[in-house]
Amino acid sequence: MEGAGYRDSDVVLQWVPVEEAGDSTQILFSKKDVSGGDSCTSEEEPTFDPGYEPDWAVISTVRPQSRHSEPTRGAEPSSPRGSWAFSVSLGELKSIRRSKPGLSWAYLVLVTQAGGSLPALHFHRGGTRALLRVLSRYLLLASSPQDSRLYLVFPHDSSALSSSFHHLQLFDQDSSNVVSRFLQDPYSTTFSSFSRVTNFFRGALQPHPEGASPDLPPPPDDEPEPGFEVISCVELGPRPAVERAPPVTEEEWAHHVGPEGRLQQVPMLKARIFSGGLSPGLRREAWKFLLGYLSWEGSAEEHKAHVRKKTDEYFRMKLQWKSVSPEQERRNSLLHGYRSLVERDVSRTDRTNKFYEGPENPGLGLLNDILLTYCMYHFDLGYVQGMSDLLSPILYVIQNEVDAFWCFCGFMELVHGNFEESQETMKRQLGQLLLLLRVLDPPLCDFLDSQDSGSLCFCFRWLLIWFKREFPFPDVLRLWEVLWTGLPGPNLHLLVACAILDMERDTLMLSGFGSNEILKHINELTMKLSVEDVLTRAEALYRQLTACPELPHNVQEVLGLVPPAEPRSPSPPTSPLPLSPTRAPPAPPPPEDTAPQPDSSLEILPEEEEEEESTES
Repeated sequence: MEGAGYRDSDVVLQWVPVEEAGDSTQILFSKKDVSGGDSCTSEEEPTFDPGYEPDWAVISTVRPQSRHSEPTRGAEPSSPRGSWAFSVSLGELKSIRRSKPGLSWAYLVLVTQAGGSLPALHFHRGGTRALLRVLSRYLLLASSPQDSRLYLVFPHDSSALSSSFHHLQLFDQDSSNVVSRFLQDPYSTTFSSFSRVTNFFRGALQPHPEGASPDLPPPPDDEPEPGFEVISCVELGPRPAVERAPPVTEEEWAHHVGPEGRLQQVPMLKARIFSGGLSPGLRREAWKFLLGYLSWEGSAEEHKAHVRKKTDEYFRMKLQWKSVSPEQERRNSLLHGYRSLVERDVSRTDRTNKFYEGPENPGLGLLNDILLTYCMYHFDLGYVQGMSDLLSPILYVIQNEVDAFWCFCGFMELVHGNFEESQETMKRQLGQLLLLLRVLDPPLCDFLDSQDSGSLCFCFRWLLIWFKREFPFPDVLRLWEVLWTGLPGPNLHLLVACAILDMERDTLMLSGFGSNEILKHINELTMKLSVEDVLTRAEALYRQLTACPELPHNVQEVLGLVPPAEPRSPSPPTSPLPLSPTRAPPAPPPPEDTAPQPDSSLEILPEEEEEEESTES
């Protein structure tokens, strides 16, 4: 190779295939010697330890080779093996393409800035990941937003980065200062900004017309873009062992009740609920705190006054739709549509549960009334299919119409984005789930990608209604109360999904499932999962991730370890309920003339023992 066009800092990748006869040739990965001559006086690079991939024994760092000894790409091959050998400066690389998973062996194809591709590098015994890890020491490798098997290459070059940042308008600060911070801490400096260049790199993947400028204007701010993944060497430590604790009993709860009925040592109490859940007899009281209906800091008298005000507010809203005559409703297509949808969903919600079984069950009437009143409470959202699944367990536990309504509103404050028509919240959560899974189990992600299931759409129902249809009814109660604690972070439900996939990874990967079989298998998991096993594994995954010192910044955001760079979702509408269950609800507006309460405002007395709770205790 001619060395005149290379700078002193260039790194050369030299590839010489290894013959089956046991040839000792290796991949040469060295600093380019531009001084000429045969002297090899430069200091040897540190040896790279391949770690978990011992088959990558052909990687080594060697002393610089003299220019005349390097194979030249334009020279005639001197042997059949030499026809596949090449040497290339890393500065000439434009992208790297990996083979599609599922082949008998893997390969990499290097594409140069000139648009040509070098001979494919075949790995019959593994090693592609190790090579990419080595290259990431000298280059920035970024996964293409259009093709997960294509890595875009960027040099560690301050001037080039400054120019790129300037043209792409990634930062408001001076580009030179940004680059210096970028090279010191790339994650915290650029992760949020890389999401703005998705369109740029999409365009970079397409050939430009002759003479056309490759520069593209920045995407509009109102156009949501998927995250931009930066390849890094994230090696997780061992997964810690986790043991669940017994449920919080009524006696233990009573020990936290201080003078005037105020709860004491609330963080400790919430930690106990996270680690063990609640005993069935305690849920009716504790769920009101977990869902923000009652304040953790309030006294017993303050709670009673708050309930009276919320009762008046509820029946004022209920009267709004109760007082609509059939003739009026015929001219109100929105209300008529909500009523029809609610009646249809209520008639098939948890009908096998004793609390809702039978044609004249009063629980069905309460479900109907609460959901229609919620349409008055949240006009913009109204009723969307799936909300009845979220209300049913709450009404089953609370067994009071007014209290169940406000607890349901508290739950909806957490998940209302799941039911928005744009589905941006669901798309974001699926993207966050994929991000966590890629860090936790890259081989599983590669397998799902190879089977056209990499979008994780089969997890949509899990996230939409928080696994309501995946676990037996008593297990759903335990799962939700643990998730409502907000511990250990804001997205434990995503780790619950990761835990389920981790439990099923061997079945998925070793059975040769295609996309249809994967979807079928996931659906068949319904009612076969143990909530305690899943929660134990989810907590272990959280501890394994947080113990990693090199955890990517966007993963830290998902886990709640650092504040998000941008708002997670559009601001919810103004509501008399708190946005977080840990904050005291503000006082409602002054009461108006109290409307007479309908007869349906009944309270259902609990039976001696429900079958579902007896099996749980």
